Amino acid sequence: MTWSQPADLCGQVERLWQRGELLRAVVGGDTPGWPLRLSLKAPSAADLSHRFDSVRGWVRDMSAMPRVRIEWREWVHRVQGRQRLPDTLWIDTLDDALAMIDKIGDARRFQALWQQTAEAQPALLPWLHRSPLQTLALAEHWPRLLAVVAWMQARPRPGVYLRQVDAPGVDSKFIEAHRGTLGQWLDLTLPAEAIDYDATGMAGFARRYGFLDKPIRIRLRLLDPQLLQLPGCTGLADITLDADSFATLDLPARRVFITENEVNFLAFPPVSGAIVVFGAGYGWRALARADWLHRASLYYWGDIDTHGFAILDSLRKYFPLAASFLMDRPTLMAHALQWGEEPLDKRHTLPLSRLVDEEAALYDDLRDDRFRPQLRLEQERIGYRWLCAALVETVRNDFRP
Repeated sequence: MTWSQPADLCGQVERLWQRGELLRAVVGGDTPGWPLRLSLKAPSAADLSHRFDSVRGWVRDMSAMPRVRIEWREWVHRVQGRQRLPDTLWIDTLDDALAMIDKIGDARRFQALWQQTAEAQPALLPWLHRSPLQTLALAEHWPRLLAVVAWMQARPRPGVYLRQVDAPGVDSKFIEAHRGTLGQWLDLTLPAEAIDYDATGMAGFARRYGFLDKPIRIRLRLLDPQLLQLPGCTGLADITLDADSFATLDLPARRVFITENEVNFLAFPPVSGAIVVFGAGYGWRALARADWLHRASLYYWGDIDTHGFAILDSLRKYFPLAASFLMDRPTLMAHALQWGEEPLDKRHTLPLSRLVDEEAALYDDLRDDRFRPQLRLEQERIGYRWLCAALVETVRNDFRP
């Protein structure tokens, strides 16, 4: 049968709930409009002729539905005589709709959260209006979430670690677990000057709102034994520093290579006046703070794939003169036996504005699968002799004293 069943009618109301419309109506927001007409697919005249007993059962089921008002239509059937069938179904009130899907308790809980928020943080009411179901999902955490907001309003850009937030019932794990929600709330409740809008995403939460974050560690190797040794690090070629210390080094390095692969970093050959940095995904802002780095020739060595060129493009936001290293067409074609496949979730398809012409042409070929689908040459698959030869040529063409 294709006639509407009681479960179908309840499903129509449930969809209104899932879209948040019923909860918004609870607090006086947009409503579906009352009375609410339900979509009904009823038996036809042919059904009365050929399936009369089923039709009578269907009428009983419709008549037994609670919270539904039925408008009836009389039929005069040539065989069955005068019959009375449901024609239009209505739900007259919001309470009837909520009771129909057993959501009265949830609606009251949302109403209480709305009132609590209106008294404590009225600026958050638009968020509740947009996200009523998420509000209910967070109900047990609501007092602590509001406490974090109040704590931050009293101490904008506090300059402490999350561990030091002493709002009632709040610890750092709670804040970290709810960074997504708290980020949206703090954007609504804090003054603009208390927010660093350049810091985004979960990883940028601390910096966005003025918390201290775990120090970024930058790892480097001295590729030339003639470079000045760092105090306390004499004889060490592999050194890890926090970003602040790295920024104040003022190393007399003329050339700086950045590689994304740790084995490449460890096996990087000696180069006159050079260091190599392990670019382990901490972003380029930390490197950009080192003024001495801007005076060196900077070379980025990443995978030859769309993701590698996207990283190069982002590096040039901070170091416009940075050159790519071993990310060229001859290197790609010379290593066809080492070609692999770039994961789909890493691929980039948008234009990259900071690539030079040769890089942009190769990026387009990779993006458009002109060699083969999802082509990738990982940096560690490039031959060591090829690397050494490229370094000799790079030093020869670098005219820095």
